[in-house]
Amino acid sequence: MTASSLFPNTWPVQHPERLQLYSMATPNGKKLGIALEELGLAYEAHRVDIHAGDQHDAGFRRLNPNGKIPCIIDPQGPGGKPIAMMESGAILLYLAEKTGKLLPTQQDARWEAVQWLFFQMASIGPMFGQMGHFYKFARDKTSDEYALQRYSTEAKRLLGVLEERLRGGDYIVADAFTLVDIATLPWVLALDFYGAKEHLGYKSFGHVEGWVQRCMARPAVQRGLKVCA
Repeated sequence: MTASSLFPNTWPVQHPERLQLYSMATPNGKKLGIALEELGLAYEAHRVDIHAGDQHDAGFRRLNPNGKIPCIIDPQGPGGKPIAMMESGAILLYLAEKTGKLLPTQQDARWEAVQWLFFQMASIGPMFGQMGHFYKFARDKTSDEYALQRYSTEAKRLLGVLEERLRGGDYIVADAFTLVDIATLPWVLALDFYGAKEHLGYKSFGHVEGWVQRCMARPAVQRGLKVCA
């Protein structure tokens, strides 16, 4: 198998030797833009417009049968062979392992980081996303307030978990910027997109906001947030 055999025809590749990113600047997509900029890897970005239905393209569905962004193709994968990957958390772990960066090397800290990455994937992402959907997009589609109350309560609880975690350090794990911060930041920033900060009492989470400002001060973060916008 060659890398070119994996490339979807819809998005022509100009630099086949580079890592190929298929994404859009959603919270999950932004994770990969930030990671690639932080790592300084050579990559080529292809915008997959999920609003236009690009995720249903047959070539893209070969990369991710679930039809979700982001995906990557790494022409220089394990053993020098090309690899296609889906799921933002898995891709972050892959890039960290590939480069030896953004993930602690000591085993106890490494597993601590993996735990908090899964916390983002399993809790912050899905719950913030559901809260945002019912708060911004579905309020005129249902007269039942149960879903909004449920997800708002959970989103606020999760902000509280993050607040307590950040009370003791500048970043989420090992007091150093890691893939955990990269995974979590875009979802906290999404509260602005949803217009839900006041709704969730965001001002009471001062440690979270301090962490956001520290992350946003990083030039690579600023660049990464714009990838595939």
